[in-house]
Amino acid sequence: MAGNVWEWTQDDWLNDPDSKVKKGGSFLCHESYCWRYRCAARSFNTRDSSAANLGFRCAGDAK
Repeated sequence: MAGNVWEWTQDDWLNDPDSKVKKGGSFLCHESYCWRYRCAARSFNTRDSSAANLGFRCAGDAK
């Protein structure tokens, strides 16, 4: 899951509704300079942020 794009989540960063949690890592992260290259990595951006290495994953309950 790590290595494509940071993934938006529904979680607020430190209870700030204008900042959303993003998890994972992206194709721009490299082990020589990016310590967040792991699935459990967390960071944040404001709700109006956009970038080529930021996306989301569609998920749903299996029926």
